[in-house]
This record gives sequence, C-alpha cells and structure tokens, in this order.
Amino acid sequence: MITYWHYPKCSKSRAGLALIEARGAEVQTRAYLEDAPSVEELKAVQTALGLTAVEMMRTGEKAFKELGLSKDSAEEELLAAMAAHPILIERPIAIKNGKAVIGRPTEAIETLL
Repeated sequence: MITYWHYPKCSKSRAGLALIEARGAEVQTRAYLEDAPSVEELKAVQTALGLTAVEMMRTGEKAFKELGLSKDSAEEELLAAMAAHPILIERPIAIKNGKAVIGRPTEAIETLL
C-alpha cells in the first residue's frame, strides 16, 4: 500500500497518482492540505525521505517568506511550520514500507512500485 500525500490541483500530484494507478498499485490518498500531518508524522516522512526539513519544503511559497523562514532555520522550526502551514510541504510525497519519495520528477515514484 502506498500512502500518497496528494494535492488534486497540482499537475505533478495528479500525474504521480495516475502513474501509481496505471501500475495497479494499491494507494491511499491523503489530502494533506485538509488533513495536515503532525510534526511527528513529518519527522517520520523526513527520515523515510532521507532529507533535511528544508529539502522537503516549497521554499518559494509566499508563506515561507511571510513566516520569516530561511534555508538556515532550525529543523524544529521548519517542521512546525509545515505542520501549521501544509502548503509548505513539497508535493507529492509517496510513502511505502518506511521509504518515501517526492514525486518530482514523477518517475521518482517508480522506486516504490
């Protein structure tokens, strides 16, 4: 089962979901903007991704600047910001068996299929 943090308005997110479905993989979508992950969930996904918090963020989002965040902000501050403002989470994220990938490019998801 792949857990897929999905934003239906995003073309990359839709493309990733289409890839998963085309491969016949079992998928559970999570509309993460409406059902924001907790800091603990974000930490688990961060570990599965093997990335720093800022590497899993959309640093070009208006909220990133408005919140006074920078690429040098502390991990805890960045994780808390993503939990409070899930628009900051890079999308899409596919998670399976303790591993995760950001679906940019879409083909990155193939590593979980």
